[in-house]
Amino acid sequence: MSSRCVTLFGLMGAGKTAVGEALADTIGYDFIDTDDLIIERAGKSIPEIFQQDGEKEFRRIECEVITDVGAKMGQVIATGGGAIMNAQNRALLGRIGLTVYLKASAHELYQRIKNANDRPLLNGVENPKERLQTLLDEREQFYLEADIIIDTEDLAVEEVTDRLIDELARLTQGDG
Repeated sequence: MSSRCVTLFGLMGAGKTAVGEALADTIGYDFIDTDDLIIERAGKSIPEIFQQDGEKEFRRIECEVITDVGAKMGQVIATGGGAIMNAQNRALLGRIGLTVYLKASAHELYQRIKNANDRPLLNGVENPKERLQTLLDEREQFYLEADIIIDTEDLAVEEVTDRLIDELARLTQGDG
């Protein structure tokens, strides 16, 4: 694999952080979670950013962070689930390397995150599973533009990582 980046997309609960850490460890890349960098830059948690400053401010910071991250090669990047909605983010991340959609149904995602309280787009929502389906419907057209799509339904992190490594090897043969 060349020193290009690998960027993981998908809704909350898709496994971007867990798979990203495992992939980076396996291929010897740095792992970057854009949510962590947003928290660091804002000096507050993501739920606090949403509550105090709104989603628009969160997306502004997210775009800055992705621009900064995109300047360095040899990284596995886990993005927030909505980062893909910004055309500038999509273009940049597509230019710097391969993009990966970690796909799962709204039902499966809900099962994975139903006990988490750090998901601002679900906090206070009457029907979180329905909200996940709405978000998936809004975003999936962009997720499906990824270079690699891996269905994570019923797979362990190790299985997803192994499939992703196989796909990366297939796509980057002869890539230097």
